[in-house]
Amino acid sequence: MTQHDGQAALVTGATDGVGRVVAVRLGAAGFRVLVHGRDHARGAAVVREIEQAGGRAAFLRADLSSLDEVRGLAKAVATTTDRLHLLINNAGVGTAGNTPGRQVSADGHELRFAVNYLAGFLLTHLLLPLLKASAPARIVNVSSAGQQAIDFSDVMLTRHYSGGAAYCQSKLAQILFTVDLARELEGSGVIANALHPSTYMNTTMVRQSGTTPMSRVEDGAEAILNLAVGPAVEGRSGLYFNVLREARANSQAYDTEARAKLRKLSLELAGLTT
Repeated sequence: MTQHDGQAALVTGATDGVGRVVAVRLGAAGFRVLVHGRDHARGAAVVREIEQAGGRAAFLRADLSSLDEVRGLAKAVATTTDRLHLLINNAGVGTAGNTPGRQVSADGHELRFAVNYLAGFLLTHLLLPLLKASAPARIVNVSSAGQQAIDFSDVMLTRHYSGGAAYCQSKLAQILFTVDLARELEGSGVIANALHPSTYMNTTMVRQSGTTPMSRVEDGAEAILNLAVGPAVEGRSGLYFNVLREARANSQAYDTEARAKLRKLSLELAGLTT
C-alpha cells in the first residue's frame, strides 16, 4: 500500500474480524482511521493498536440497527474530520441460521436488511458531501457472494422468513445500491464498488452461524484493501468483485427497474425524501 498521510478513512464494524484487520492496515498506511463499533472497550483496543504502531485513530460508537444512531455517527464523523477520503461499509449481521427467527431493528425493519444495507445506504448519503469535498475518494461496500433477488412484494420477509434469505437479500441490496451510486457520482471524483471479500472467513459471524471457516480474515482484508486503495479500480465505479477478481453479481443488480424500486423504498425508509 502507498502512504496516505493526512487522509481519513471510516471503517464500520471495525472492532472485530475483517474490519479490524482493515482498520489496522489503513492506519499503517498513513490514514487517520475512524474506527466504528458498538463496544467502547473493543473500539479503544483497536485505536490503541493503531496508535502503538505509529498511526492515528479515533473510535466512534453507534448501533447501526438504529437509523437515529446512524445519523449520529454521520454527525460524529463530520465533527471529527473535515475530510473523508475513504468509506468502507463493512458492518453486518450474519445469517445465524433461523435462530432466533425474524428480528426487527429499532425502527421496525427486518434486522438484516436494516443493518447490512439500509444503515450503509443512509450513512453513505449523509457523508457524500464530505466525500465529494475530499475527492478523489472511494466507497467500498462489503457484500457477499450469497445473493438473493429482492422480493419487492415482501422486502421485510414478513410472510416467508429465513435467516439465509434475509442475509442474501440484504447483501444483494448493497450491490444494487453500489451500481446506482456509481451513476449518481459520475464526474464527482468519488467511486463506489462492492465485493465478496472471501468465503466463510474465520470471523465471529461465521462461527455463530455454525459454519466451519474456509478462509482467513487476512484474505478478506486484502480483497477489501484492493478496492479501497489499490490501482485495480482507479477511476472505475459500480463494479462487483469476487475477492480479487472482477465478477458479475446476481442479474437483479443490473435491472434498472429493480434498482429504481429499491432506491425509492430506501429513501422513504431512511427519511431522505422531501
